[in-house]
Amino acid sequence: MFAFAPEVSKMLYATNAVKNVNRSLRKIIKMRGHVPHDRAATKLLVLVLRNIESNWKNPSPGWPAALNQLDILFGERLWR
Repeated sequence: MFAFAPEVSKMLYATNAVKNVNRSLRKIIKMRGHVPHDRAATKLLVLVLRNIESNWKNPSPGWPAALNQLDILFGERLWR
């Protein structure tokens, strides 16, 4: 935990984005209620995730600095 720079630590532990995605998924499942089979549920979640992703315009304020630190630490293993 303490091996990372403050920028990276802040991005790792700022879970508001993750909480918002989970809330949106739970909300749509609760509103929808019953789905006939697993494929229908998967398709519903994929469509919801597509809509959520379309609203993501700007990265978090500290993301460029955190990404630079992660690039230094992990190099080729970093997926962008």
